[in-house]
Amino acid sequence: MMPSKTHKTAVVLIPPEAAWEPIQAIRREHDRQFRRWMPHVTLLYPFRPADEFDAVAPALAEACRAVAAFEVELRELGHFAHHKHSFTFWLRPEPAEKLAALHAALLRALPDCDDTARHAGGFQPHLSLGQAHSRRGLRELLERLGAAFSPIRFAAERVFLIKREDPPDDVFAVDRAVSLGG
Repeated sequence: MMPSKTHKTAVVLIPPEAAWEPIQAIRREHDRQFRRWMPHVTLLYPFRPADEFDAVAPALAEACRAVAAFEVELRELGHFAHHKHSFTFWLRPEPAEKLAALHAALLRALPDCDDTARHAGGFQPHLSLGQAHSRRGLRELLERLGAAFSPIRFAAERVFLIKREDPPDDVFAVDRAVSLGG
């Protein structure tokens, strides 16, 4: 029997709060999920139910020990097209290969939590900024935001297990952090 997963938990990389404001200024205006999620890069989602966090914590800790902390830069904008009138735009975290290595280590520890690797092109690390509802609107947004956006740099030293409760309080919160490196 496969372990269960839920959309109420995730493993994510979260920039430090000191780096949030330029991200949140965009998300406040354009992200329908602004209230539900903190700025983050999704690593594993859906994830195991919160009542299994204690059981999976040792495997996650071992996986994270094998990945050294690294610097992340958010500079380049990109997007996903869901269909003709639905787009998500985001910041690409670099270096992509370090994020891919972290993701791969987490998947080795919990191979059933591979949903983020199942997309066309595999795992694509990103920090969502919002949604657009037309190709023209998306293009205009990316041009405007790209011209004004200053790169954000931060140290990726931990991954976070987050969870949310049932509505009305369905906002994700950090349950625990797992350190990278030895």
